[in-house]
Amino acid sequence: VQLQASGGGLVQAGGSLRLSCAAPEGAFSRPTITWFRQAPGKEREFVAALWRGNTNKYYADSVKGRFTISRDTTKTTVHLQMNSLKPEDSALYYCAASDRVILSSFRDPGSYNYWGQGTQVTVSS
Repeated sequence: VQLQASGGGLVQAGGSLRLSCAAPEGAFSRPTITWFRQAPGKEREFVAALWRGNTNKYYADSVKGRFTISRDTTKTTVHLQMNSLKPEDSALYYCAASDRVILSSFRDPGSYNYWGQGTQVTVSS
């Protein structure tokens, strides 16, 4: 299953971007969809997750209050609305999906076996 990530770009600090992650219809039953990011020389880190379809949303402390994860009405695309962007948000953003990840490990990239190709977000100061 291949996820399609899109929406990255170059934006000034304080600006907004919306990322999208599309999954093939019917590929998952009630997946957890998660966004990760990876800056050069750093490990991939958790950003936000939409748990089991649409039940709960989780955010990294660094993006809480600025980023919002949501699912559209088609239920096959998950968005990450990113507001008040900072230069430290610059990274390659990946979406990942799993219908088997457990609550204790959903922040771990190793818990996912379905990934999008990554979309670059660059925030200038």
